[in-house]
Amino acid sequence: MKILIVDDNLDLGALLQWMLEDEGHEVRLAKDGKDGYFAYLLFEPDIVLTDIQMPEKNGFELMELIRCHNSAVKVIYMSGNLNQFQSDLGEEMKRYHAKALEKPFSKDELIHLLSN
Repeated sequence: MKILIVDDNLDLGALLQWMLEDEGHEVRLAKDGKDGYFAYLLFEPDIVLTDIQMPEKNGFELMELIRCHNSAVKVIYMSGNLNQFQSDLGEEMKRYHAKALEKPFSKDELIHLLSN
């Protein structure tokens, strides 16, 4: 599976990339929503794993841009405080079957969401 990770915490992004590549996935990393959008266009991943709060464009804005090209792209949102985004996440889950992970999360939690 091709996975795009978008997170302004580059250490976390690199760790996630390493974990997912170790599971056999092809992974690219972007540092914020703006870079994530260009990375999406070049890489065309099956799933986007994105932080919500980032400079340039947040995760919701990023997905809005990506969905102009592919409305069916899968997404897993990440945040240290999912409750703060409950309304937006609820809408994303209902309309796009989006998933969410609260930081910190385990490798098993991530792998489980990727496989469902």
